[in-house]
Amino acid sequence: MSSNSGTGPEDTVSENTVSEIPAYRDILYEVDDPVATITLNRPDSLNAWTGRMDDEIRDAVTRANQDRSVVGIIITGAGRAFCAGADMKVLDQLSSGEGQAEGANEAEERNYPWANPQGDFDGRFPYLMATDKPIIAAINGPVAGMAYPFSLCCDLRVASPDAMFVVAFPERGLIAEWGLSWMLPRLVGPAVALDLLFSSRRVKGEEAHQLGLVNQLVEADDLLPYCRRYIERLAERCSPASMAIMKHQVYSQMHVGLGKAEGESQRLMVESFDRPDFAEGVRSFVEKRSPRFPRLPLEG
Repeated sequence: MSSNSGTGPEDTVSENTVSEIPAYRDILYEVDDPVATITLNRPDSLNAWTGRMDDEIRDAVTRANQDRSVVGIIITGAGRAFCAGADMKVLDQLSSGEGQAEGANEAEERNYPWANPQGDFDGRFPYLMATDKPIIAAINGPVAGMAYPFSLCCDLRVASPDAMFVVAFPERGLIAEWGLSWMLPRLVGPAVALDLLFSSRRVKGEEAHQLGLVNQLVEADDLLPYCRRYIERLAERCSPASMAIMKHQVYSQMHVGLGKAEGESQRLMVESFDRPDFAEGVRSFVEKRSPRFPRLPLEG
C-alpha cells in the first residue's frame, strides 16, 4: 500500500506509479490496490476549496489514472463535510475587487485521454469525466457552492444521510458556475434543477437519492467501505479497458445526436472484438471462472 499524508516527499508509492508522490498539504492521497482515495483535508474549514487544493486534486487524479494498481478512485472529505465550497477569504477578496476568480482565465494545455477538439472536457472540473477510471464521490456531509459541480463531475455519488447539497450561488449574487447549468438538468431534469438553483434550498441525503443527485444512500459508517467494495467488484469482474471506453462513450455522446452515437458505438464494438479482453471475457465465462483483465494504463 502507498499513501501520502502531506508530511513529506519521502512517502513510498507502488512500483507501477510513474513518479514519486509529492507532498500534499490540502488533501490526503492513499493507494490500496485496487483503490486510490483522495481526501479533501481542511476539516477545520469544512474542507473549503482553495487554489492549492484544486491543483493537488488534479495532480492526484492524474497520478491515480497512471497507476496500474488503481482500478477506481474515491474522493471524500475529512471530518463532517465533503466541501463547503470556495474559501470565504477568497470570496471576500473577490467581492472587494482585490482578487481574481481562480480558474477564470485558465489557459494551460489539457492532456486527458478523452479530450476532444471541441474542448468539452477542458473546464475546471470536467477533467474528472475525461479520466479513464471510475471516480466515486463519497459524500459524507455538506456539499456547497463550487463543490456542487465538482461532485457532479464524478461518475458516481454515494452519500450518507448526513449529506446535504446546497447551491448558494444566487444568495451570493452569483450564477450557476463551472458547468452546473449543463450537468444538473441532465441528472434531475430542468424543472427540478431550476428549483434547486433558484431557491438554494438544502437537499439532504434521502431527498438527494430520490432526486437522482446520488446513486446510493448508505449509513455513514459504511460509506467508504461500500465505495471500496464497489471498486473491488469492478476489479474482480470487469475489464478496465471496457470501462474506460464506456465512460468515454457516455460523456462524449451526450454532445452528439443518436445517429452519430450509435455509429461510433458500432465502430468501438468491432474494435473490441480484436482486444485480448474480449477473448479473456469469453474464455472465463466458458471455463466458469473470474476473468483476469489487465489494468490500465496498458503496458506497451
